[in-house]
Amino acid sequence: MNRTERFYKIDQMLHERRVVPIEVFLEELDVSRATFKRDMEYLRDRLHAPIVWDRDAGGYRFESIQATGPAYELPGLWFSAGELYALLAAHKLLGDIEPGILASHVAPLQARLAALLEASGHSASEITQRVRLLSMAKRTVELRFFTDITIALLERKRIEIDAWNRGRNETNTRTISPQRLVHYRDNWYLDAWCHLRNDLRSFSVDAIQRVKVLREKARNVAVAKLDDHYSSAYGIFGGQAKAWAVLRFSPERARWVQSERWHREQQSEVLPDGSYRLRVPYSDERELLMDILRHGRHVEVEAPASLRRTVADEVSAMTGMYHGCYLINS
Repeated sequence: MNRTERFYKIDQMLHERRVVPIEVFLEELDVSRATFKRDMEYLRDRLHAPIVWDRDAGGYRFESIQATGPAYELPGLWFSAGELYALLAAHKLLGDIEPGILASHVAPLQARLAALLEASGHSASEITQRVRLLSMAKRTVELRFFTDITIALLERKRIEIDAWNRGRNETNTRTISPQRLVHYRDNWYLDAWCHLRNDLRSFSVDAIQRVKVLREKARNVAVAKLDDHYSSAYGIFGGQAKAWAVLRFSPERARWVQSERWHREQQSEVLPDGSYRLRVPYSDERELLMDILRHGRHVEVEAPASLRRTVADEVSAMTGMYHGCYLINS
């Protein structure tokens, strides 16, 4: 049996027999004394099992669990795909945090996550070597700004920021009430109430160039309103959905896309010829446009007409960039 199975066996024996001599453990577990000692140390130190050696009774037993102590819980025999991803993602996020005011708090969290990963019976280093989470297009965040934003967010303070608008290549000063930080596609975004626009806005944290924490209390926006604003339409851009994109994927590409979730309210159907029709609500077409273009000729925008024209214009502009290549090679 592997180590996790031994943990369950030890737990079962202690519950059933109350006091168990070490010789009984060694016989039923079929392990050496050294292996048993390592298992017992792991149960106590990592999983907080309240196991003690009772000299008078001549065996191991459970001690009364302290109400204020760490919770004792045996690991699952293995992690589901979702659980493993969540643990590895959390471990990776903590590992990516640069040294700063959170350093002393991050180390214990990483140790605890490593212990949970090892609970499967495999070392955390082995799992992280064999199962990888790759970051794509990750942008660097200024540590001091991220720290100030986080403190203001948790202490419910307004902040004044200088935010760079990449689209217009200009920097704007805004007073905002931070509502929540969002980690999306390997980058950080700040959902906030903009006091200039008197509405909710989302700011890319890496584009914030100055942060000043103000004395005024932040305006609170109900969680339900935040969810409705930021989750009703496609992607990171908030706002109420203005239209539904109708996308038709080729039979070849359908084999991949029909397993993907583009939006929580998406509608889809597999057509008789094997192609796949996907409908998603959107308010801002910029991110949706990028995701459409990455599928190239394998996707057609059927509706609305405005989105279809936008994609056509983009494709036409791209074709113009490469037109000279056709002339040279012809």
